[in-house]
Amino acid sequence: FHSIERKEGRKMDIILGLVGKDYVMTVADRAQARSIVVFKHDEDKIFELDSHMVMATAGPQGDRANFAEYIQRNIQLYKYRNDLSLTTKGAANFTRNSLASFLRKGPYQVNLLMAGYDEKVGPSLYYMDYLGSMHKMDSAAHGYGSYFTLSIFDRYYKKGMDLEQGKDLMKKCIKELQTRFLINCPKFVCKIVTKDGTKEIEI
Repeated sequence: FHSIERKEGRKMDIILGLVGKDYVMTVADRAQARSIVVFKHDEDKIFELDSHMVMATAGPQGDRANFAEYIQRNIQLYKYRNDLSLTTKGAANFTRNSLASFLRKGPYQVNLLMAGYDEKVGPSLYYMDYLGSMHKMDSAAHGYGSYFTLSIFDRYYKKGMDLEQGKDLMKKCIKELQTRFLINCPKFVCKIVTKDGTKEIEI
């Protein structure tokens, strides 16, 4: 039963992401739940890893918080030791390797979207799951919400979307979830990363 509950924890959280013209956007629902109980509606599932990188997380609360803080602290430690910040690709590869290593010890039941902005590369988004797979994506989603939103991304997503177009697309996804999804999702948080850093915005 416990393993089934942990699996459902991964699926119940909704995280979305897309890459725009000069930004990358992540969105997550704000519910913290376990089994059939919702504890609160103000949880922030998007962790700021450094000034130009965020990680949206889906999974049981303990695994989400512990793994996100582990990655966050190690990225900061790398910066202090080397006087150099990891690129988004470097941080994504470190995170994927950590997931794969823990998979053989004590697995974290977390699915992730890592978003960042690098001076030479621009905005980028990496999709990772609890089994340690990783892929660079233009748009992505995790959880049961992906069943409703991936078709919307397929239909409306275009490369080089400006910020307003990106916000409109995320609004379409949220409206679909609030209309069709069995579970109530009243609140979402949205964070973008640009050349100026990370920022929380209203959508």
